[in-house]
Amino acid sequence: MLSRIYRRTPTTTALRAAFSSTQPINASDYDVCVIGGGPGGYVSAIKAAQLGFKTVCVESRGALGGTCLNVGCIPSKALLHSSHLYEEACHEFESHGILADNVRVDLEKMQQSKQDSIDGLTQGIEKALFKKYGVEYIQGHGKIIGATEISVALNDGGNSTVSADNIIIASGSEPTPLPPVPVDNAGLKVVDSTGALNINKIPEKMAVIGGGVIGLEMGSVWRRLGSEVTVIEFLDEIIPGTDKEITKTFQRALKKQGMKFKLKTKVMASEELDNGKVKLTMEPSKGGEQKDMEFDVVLVSTGRRPFTEGLGLEEMGIEMDPMGR
Repeated sequence: MLSRIYRRTPTTTALRAAFSSTQPINASDYDVCVIGGGPGGYVSAIKAAQLGFKTVCVESRGALGGTCLNVGCIPSKALLHSSHLYEEACHEFESHGILADNVRVDLEKMQQSKQDSIDGLTQGIEKALFKKYGVEYIQGHGKIIGATEISVALNDGGNSTVSADNIIIASGSEPTPLPPVPVDNAGLKVVDSTGALNINKIPEKMAVIGGGVIGLEMGSVWRRLGSEVTVIEFLDEIIPGTDKEITKTFQRALKKQGMKFKLKTKVMASEELDNGKVKLTMEPSKGGEQKDMEFDVVLVSTGRRPFTEGLGLEEMGIEMDPMGR
């Protein structure tokens, strides 16, 4: 009998109903194996354990919490808060009768404050919540190799096989690549949203390719800290899909803060130059004359896609759409 394979965060009722009546009779290691330790995965694992199922969570990042806690919501909000305080000190304190001379940014300390927030939350899941509810945790990349089997490439080397009557896929997402602008987070010249969190020097000029929420959020951080930020968006508006009145009001606010916009523009090519700059070649979205601009850092923020590669889904006959969902 094939085990059920789930893709959504189950509710208590759904978990209880799904796992209660028709389990295969075998000697599996676990009742439930969750692949992925993000907000979908670790919450599912905890709930399954609360319902009495022997549960294991397989996560390759080396820290629980997924994109949100490690390289998404939490670190970006930490930097947004820090940069907001800096901007207030530079431009607003005086109007309140507070004189703060020679206000400077200690970027290393700011980044450490961000990391402290990450560590506190991720360690809380592993050392408090998982321990409290008896969820076992394996650090490694899980691949489904059978109806009830998961092969795990362990982070510390080697391989292990886990058997579970039920498998929950909660593998999250990853940045969508932009072929003309390959990302190199290690070099910190062309980065995605993960690399943008770790920039170690405030760039003089920064390009943000993509006018969605992630690009505007990270662009706002570095604009507040002193960068000249230009947002390059293929469409004729930022945050597409949002109410147009909100979009226009938001863009006006960002322009007032100093952010620049090149809408209806597509990036055709990129090149890292000998002078340390990155050259972007752009043209109108509908085609036309090309133009080059140079930046110190380029952030590629063209959305996210499901992180399902290498999970063994094709071999298991699980149907996916072209985006990998």
